Amino acid sequence: MIVNDLDIDDIKAGLADDSILLVDVREPHEFAAGHIPGSVSRPLSQFNPADLPYEPGKRLVLSCAAGVRSLRAMEFAQSAGLDVDSHYIGGFKDWVMHGEPVAY
Repeated sequence: MIVNDLDIDDIKAGLADDSILLVDVREPHEFAAGHIPGSVSRPLSQFNPADLPYEPGKRLVLSCAAGVRSLRAMEFAQSAGLDVDSHYIGGFKDWVMHGEPVAY
C-alpha cells in the first residue's frame, strides 16, 4: 500500500490554497461533535470507495481521529483501484491539540 503521511502544516496549507479535499472517515456522531472546517463526512462503517467525492485538481486526503481509520479507508480505496494515497497522520485530535478552529 502506498501511504503519504501528511501533517498539520500540510493540511492547513492544502485547505488554505484549496488544493486538497479532506474526507473525514469518523462516524457521524463524531463528525457532528466537531470536525475540521471544509472536511466532508464519509464514515468508515459505511465506506464505499465509489462514493468518495472527486474534484478535479484536488488531492483527496483521508482523515479520522488519530490516523488509524484513515489508513483502513485508504486500504479499501486502493484495493478498489483508486489513486488515494494521502492521509492526515494526526487526525482530528492533532488538529484540536494545535488549537485550530473546529466546525460543527
